[in-house]
Parts: sequence; C-alpha cells; structure tokens
Amino acid sequence: MRDTLGLEGIAGVVVVVLAIAVVTLRDPVIGGGLMLLVAGLALIAKGVATSTMRAFGLK
Repeated sequence: MRDTLGLEGIAGVVVVVLAIAVVTLRDPVIGGGLMLLVAGLALIAKGVATSTMRAFGLK
C-alpha cells in the first residue's frame, strides 16, 4: 500500500478516518452519512481512473 499511495496518501487516509470517527462519536447518523459520501467519492474516482486508462489503451 505504501508503494501505491506514498506516505502522504496514507496520512491522508488516516486523517479522513479519524475525522469521520470524531463526527460519528458526536452524532452517529451524520457519521454514517459521511462514510457513505466518502465511499461514493471513492467509487467515482475509481470509475474515472478506469475510464481514463481505457481511453489511453492501458487496460
């Protein structure tokens, strides 16, 4: 994972997870919504990356 994301990427993931954990401790419903939002954004990013790779003939 370190080869793919790098140290900054791993630190970013940790910060996002900690932020969602703090919000979830305060209000579980809002925390759940934030988790769904982050998961949706990850799926969109994966779709865009896959589409771009196909356009360049890499996949």
